[in-house]
Amino acid sequence: MARRRRGRPVSGILLLDKPMGVSSNGVLQRVRHMFNAQKAGHTGSLDPLATGMLPICFGEATKLSAYLLDADKRYEVTAALGASTSTADAEGEITGRAAVNPQAFAQSTSQFVGDIEQIPPMYSAVKHHGQRLYELARAGETVERKRRRVTIHSIEVIAVTESSVSLDVRCSKGTYIRTLVEDIAKAAGSLAHVASLRRTQAGPFGGDMVTIDTIQSLSEEGSDPLDALLLPAVTALRDWPMVHVNQESAFFLRQGQAVQVSKAPSAGTVAIIGPQEDLIGIGEILDDGRVGPRRVLAAVR
Repeated sequence: MARRRRGRPVSGILLLDKPMGVSSNGVLQRVRHMFNAQKAGHTGSLDPLATGMLPICFGEATKLSAYLLDADKRYEVTAALGASTSTADAEGEITGRAAVNPQAFAQSTSQFVGDIEQIPPMYSAVKHHGQRLYELARAGETVERKRRRVTIHSIEVIAVTESSVSLDVRCSKGTYIRTLVEDIAKAAGSLAHVASLRRTQAGPFGGDMVTIDTIQSLSEEGSDPLDALLLPAVTALRDWPMVHVNQESAFFLRQGQAVQVSKAPSAGTVAIIGPQEDLIGIGEILDDGRVGPRRVLAAVR
């Protein structure tokens, strides 16, 4: 007999403003508890030091988490100049000092726009022989890490002081902002670490976010005010090519069958929209022109 899930069958996406000092998983579990939701997942971890955009998917929307994880991100970061730390951010111990030159740091940012390679920091969740790097780092170990290619779409200098430089960074998934700050400082002939980090955009989601305090306050009024905070799953794919299907085609797609759709693209992956403007799922254009289901969402009542 199947084990019954505890909680409500909540479905949708919450744009959480993650607070400083807690892990992404820790805040996820807290929010899930306040919503009393059966199922929830986030779309890409933020360091405990970091704040900002952490989309949380509930119910059927969790099927889209992987696609949001692959999406581009945007950050505001302040680099503290003249010192490196063991964690490359303000939480670590100082490991080196160097002369401070804000202008050289700011000028060096242009070297890092485009496709670049990064070495993941030891304090990261990357696995080495089945063990997280941060676990090895806490045990005092340092291991060789493979370089990873990422894309920095843009870097804008937004503030310069005598001891810091603040940047607006648009980048691909998998970019380590801590490593970027260290590498820019190295190119400028100095040292630096992340003093503060805030994610302002994840994929299609930017702008207004909901704080933990707001969720806590609304939870005391019942489930309806909480559910009003949720965006429909379709908003996660609003930048994708879309095809619209009728009720009959939606039924067959949810049964795993490909369907013919008028005005569909000739190739690629598409968001499939139902007759109620609901998200049926993610589809792929087949060789014969039909739309085949790739990831299907159950109808939300």
